[in-house]
Amino acid sequence: MSQVYRLHSTLELPLETVYDYFEEDPKLPGEIDSVDITRRNNTLIISAVSTDESISKYTPTAQLKASVNETRVFTEEEEERRNKPQWGDEVEEEEEPLGELVEMAAFKGDRETVLQNSALQYPMFEVLCNLARQAEKGTLTAIAERNGELEATRIVDGEDRPSSIEVVEGPSNENSSGGGVDWRDNKFIS
Repeated sequence: MSQVYRLHSTLELPLETVYDYFEEDPKLPGEIDSVDITRRNNTLIISAVSTDESISKYTPTAQLKASVNETRVFTEEEEERRNKPQWGDEVEEEEEPLGELVEMAAFKGDRETVLQNSALQYPMFEVLCNLARQAEKGTLTAIAERNGELEATRIVDGEDRPSSIEVVEGPSNENSSGGGVDWRDNKFIS
């Protein structure tokens, strides 16, 4: 069984892009029949629907969770005009705001925040990676196990980037100076 151990995401996609992606009938992993998309206030939840009928309808399948917020998006020309110094120029009163308000889905946080529940977790992680490839902004990094092997994933601004896993040993207890509290033999705890 494949599994996701670590995941960190700062992905932001226009909400319309997320809906369009799933409406275009993307190639989903074999374990996922379809996805259910639910919006509750400012939260978007994308839940996996299993192809395996032995999974009970009461078993919570993996879901992706994003917060939805409005962001003002500027064209390059508007960005230049916005950042241009205004000294000496007459500023028109009640100038119409630049840019367009766009609803963004922000898949931000660690594994428990973005990718929830364990049934179909790895297939939904693959769906998240495909969404990350649609994003113009943000990073997705992860360590997962697939077919008994650890694999690193790193997607930055919609592009796969090289990644690797480095296994390091934690601090050794042999050289510790005993500066911590010994909870097992503490006279203050009865």
